[in-house]
Amino acid sequence: MSETLTADKYGMQEALKALGLKEINEGTSTGSNNFGGGEIISSYSPTDGALIGKVTTTTKEDYEKVMDAATTAFKSFRAMPAPQRGEIVRQFGNKLRELKEPLGKLVSYEMGKSLQEGYGEVQEMIDICDFAVGLSRQLNGQTIPSERPGHVMREQWHSIGVVGIISAFNFPVAVWAWNTALAWICGDVCVWKGSEKAPMCSVACQNIIADILKENNLPEGISCIINGDYKVGEYMTTDERIPLVSATGSTRMGRIVGATVAQRFGKSLLELGGNNAIIITPTADLKVVVPGAVFGAVGTCGQRCTSTRRLIIHESVYDKVKDAIVGAYGQLTIGNPLDEKNHIGPLIDQDAVNTYLAAIEKAKAEGGNVLVDGGVLQGEGYESGCYVKPAIIEAENSYEIVQSETFAPILYLMKYSGDVENAIDTQNGVAQGLSSAIMTNEMKEAEKFLSFAGSDCGIANVNIGTSGAEIGGAFGGEKETGGGRESGSDAWKVYMRRQTNTVNYSDELPLAQGIKFDL
Repeated sequence: MSETLTADKYGMQEALKALGLKEINEGTSTGSNNFGGGEIISSYSPTDGALIGKVTTTTKEDYEKVMDAATTAFKSFRAMPAPQRGEIVRQFGNKLRELKEPLGKLVSYEMGKSLQEGYGEVQEMIDICDFAVGLSRQLNGQTIPSERPGHVMREQWHSIGVVGIISAFNFPVAVWAWNTALAWICGDVCVWKGSEKAPMCSVACQNIIADILKENNLPEGISCIINGDYKVGEYMTTDERIPLVSATGSTRMGRIVGATVAQRFGKSLLELGGNNAIIITPTADLKVVVPGAVFGAVGTCGQRCTSTRRLIIHESVYDKVKDAIVGAYGQLTIGNPLDEKNHIGPLIDQDAVNTYLAAIEKAKAEGGNVLVDGGVLQGEGYESGCYVKPAIIEAENSYEIVQSETFAPILYLMKYSGDVENAIDTQNGVAQGLSSAIMTNEMKEAEKFLSFAGSDCGIANVNIGTSGAEIGGAFGGEKETGGGRESGSDAWKVYMRRQTNTVNYSDELPLAQGIKFDL
């Protein structure tokens, strides 16, 4: 590793070594199937500004080698019985259990989220592997009654092919696993472009699965990585050999990916921006409201797609809730995310810091009232320049800045009056539709929130916050969030192609709908 790596107070050198990253140096290959021969990407930790390592970007020639490996591997992998593919995923999940500590540390150090969140992200990988292993014996079709005598109709599912995965920096390993674990048990192979802001994480994951594939005498093309910015991602979005592209990121990115893939009649799984709100009603329990709202707003330094951006509070309890939230912010500690006493780590880079500062100024210019000042932290421990203070601003839902997603710890407070329907209208009154929550002890309010006329988001929670989700449920949202679903429930179906079969086991050929065609 680079000599500029920070003093090894938190065991990072040992963690990197355990993940097979000790040999990364400029100009070298980094992980199985990374044929990068392009420019160098240097990964600097937002935690302390130190250089973690370097990878080479993927050229078009490199990409063609990756695709040759992937398409060749698919021909044999799809023929493997699904439970045997599940066994590979089981081994991967067990290896993640062994490496949870070093991989969690790398996620924390390279991305900047707290160590507990880093461990939690790896646990999500383990959980989706467990889910996928069970699912590998349940990729069921169905039998459909036929209107014709002596006929049977069946529906079955087949592997779709090469799945392209584009993931974002904020969950540099979990989102890949959500897609990959399901794709693998479905018989697909994967080409992954991780975020160029956290490339060491994707290399580490590739090292782990490459070892497992080798131990099982399986082709390495089952799992491939490519490195680079959006230009490398375009290799996949325009490639007709990739029938499905799963992309996680901004709404702006999703518009481009969705249109490009649709133009060649491919499929997209889009998980894009969120502008998530918690409705707080008069009967809400503050013991539930405060931790749910605060963690939702400041966890991962506000860099989750499910982060809480807006609190919509009934006027009768507004001052009480406001005082409680502001008081809780005064207890937050900001610093090195590898130190578990800190609640909040840094933003990912200087661009994110600039976006954060601009959003606060925009909110002020539109009439927002600052309750908790933001700003960039300086001094010892904050040398990277990426540490910022979580801000709270009273605002109106109609503000332009409130209508957009800012990937930073800025929380907007607003009042509602009258019935809960008014709060639901405010919550739904943004372009995004990912996660939502209501805090109430009134059953009627909760059920209205969950009804067809309630929250228009893909996730709607009662008495828990907006941030985070369990593996068993399908994850994703509506409107400008993209409409895609990842992880649990029947999300596996997007990684397969549906086929309807009709079998005639009679001695006649009756036509559908009673049509007569005599010769």
